[in-house]
Amino acid sequence: MHAPVLPAVQIAVTLGLVAWMITGFTSLPGRWLRWKMFCRATFTIVTLTGTTKDGRTEPVNVYDHLSPGSFILGPPQLQTILDHLVRSGRYERIDGHGRVLSARGERTVEVRCSRVVL
Repeated sequence: MHAPVLPAVQIAVTLGLVAWMITGFTSLPGRWLRWKMFCRATFTIVTLTGTTKDGRTEPVNVYDHLSPGSFILGPPQLQTILDHLVRSGRYERIDGHGRVLSARGERTVEVRCSRVVL
């Protein structure tokens, strides 16, 4: 009589865990036991062009200036990298456009005269 009970309990627990894991990927940020990477991360995808002091333009890859393995880049971090590139004298100005993806949805972002504009 105990033999059929054990598999039934295992199946019930397995189904409960699967349902709990699936709800972790829903779009309800900040809920208890949600995976924070998907709830609070902000990703910025931009195409940037830097203008040097002599007037030449070249593409700028902001990911070259992040820590190895980093890929989450929000507008404040993007602005910090742009400030560093301009202050270091590498570029006179940086311009570009792209998208910001977050729990609040997708928005456009522009970089004008080295300033991030949402």
